[in-house]
Amino acid sequence: MDSFAFSVLFIVFLSLTLGCRFWLASRQIRYVQQHRAAVPAQFAEKITLASHQKAADYTVAKTKLAIIDLFIGALVLLGLTLFGGLQWLSVQLIHRLGTGMLYQLSLLVSFTVITGVIDLPMDYYRQFVLEEKFGFNKMTRKLFFTDMLKNSLIGALIGLPLCWVVLTLMSTAGNLWWLYAWLVWTGFQLLMMVLYPSVIAPLFNKFKPLEDDSLKARIEGLMQRIGFASKGLFIMDGSKRSAHGNAYFSGFGASKRIVFFDTLIERLAPAEIEAVLAHELGHFKKKHIIQRIALIFLLSLGFLALLGFLKQQIWFYTGLGVEPVIIGGGNINDAMALLLFMLTLPLFTFFFSPISAITSRRHEFEADAFAALHTSAAELTSALVKMYDDNASTLTPDPLHSRFYDSHPSAAVRIHQLTLAKEHHA
Repeated sequence: MDSFAFSVLFIVFLSLTLGCRFWLASRQIRYVQQHRAAVPAQFAEKITLASHQKAADYTVAKTKLAIIDLFIGALVLLGLTLFGGLQWLSVQLIHRLGTGMLYQLSLLVSFTVITGVIDLPMDYYRQFVLEEKFGFNKMTRKLFFTDMLKNSLIGALIGLPLCWVVLTLMSTAGNLWWLYAWLVWTGFQLLMMVLYPSVIAPLFNKFKPLEDDSLKARIEGLMQRIGFASKGLFIMDGSKRSAHGNAYFSGFGASKRIVFFDTLIERLAPAEIEAVLAHELGHFKKKHIIQRIALIFLLSLGFLALLGFLKQQIWFYTGLGVEPVIIGGGNINDAMALLLFMLTLPLFTFFFSPISAITSRRHEFEADAFAALHTSAAELTSALVKMYDDNASTLTPDPLHSRFYDSHPSAAVRIHQLTLAKEHHA
């Protein structure tokens, strides 16, 4: 392939992805607005018209913002690639730093800072305008910028050494560098699964042990029935950032812990909390977590192998607006190859998104069925309806948009399945 052909291919996939995402978003907006006037009959006794309309307006507002973000992202992508942004940045850094490892790490850091600055206004608007408008924002501006600083520092402390190792392997480990890099990346991911719950997460939120003895006994009874061992039950102060509620378990092996948002604890009854947790534990018992991790590791191996091929192809660089630097028969383009690959991969894999969504929705159905078997389908249904209401989740998404993107079944389909399960266990 020559550089012109790859440039054309890049533009074609960018146009197709941009067009498809805009079309799907437009469908979502129209469909939600068309069904705004009445609560679906299935939810009429539990969701008020005002709540339904708030959810519709919230969904439309988020989707409109996503469209703006979509076009900004496309312009930034073109600016960095075909319009010469990365090429200019590379030249400036080489003039100041030479062509060693410092240049390559600086290229990655500069890219991260530039794109972070570009994203900042949209992130700020999303938090303090959109979320504020619909009553979900609980974050102060001080906390917003403190979080940003913490993320940057943690990213530098963890990311720079990892990047140094990968770049070193790319330049010294021969044609199989991608295999060694994959082993390093896999080990790093597993380590983060162990360290994140107890080391990183507490830097952002406070976690306190669950103190409600009756609820604790109920949850421990559930875990004993299904054979799940946890390092602890914790409540997280999610309310200091958002009014949205959730529950999750994190960690790996002996470090597994169950976490409830304080907003969820305040809203749901004990039996409903037990049912929600049973759903989350269903993912564990059905081995969904292991399957997802294994798939991610397998895909990452394939993508790194592909990068191993692409980084040796001149057309990969020149087709994206970058002139690779050749010195003494070798090249110092490893960091640039990483950036170009990271920027373009989403375009070429976008149309595989529905496959991932289908698998995820199947897992959600299986976890719901598990929860209905070990707790109560009625309590899970009640909890889900409250969560849809509290989080202003639309009850009437566009079916095609939902099938393409959504990792969870739509509310109507999910509640219908739980109703059947309730009747089956009655």
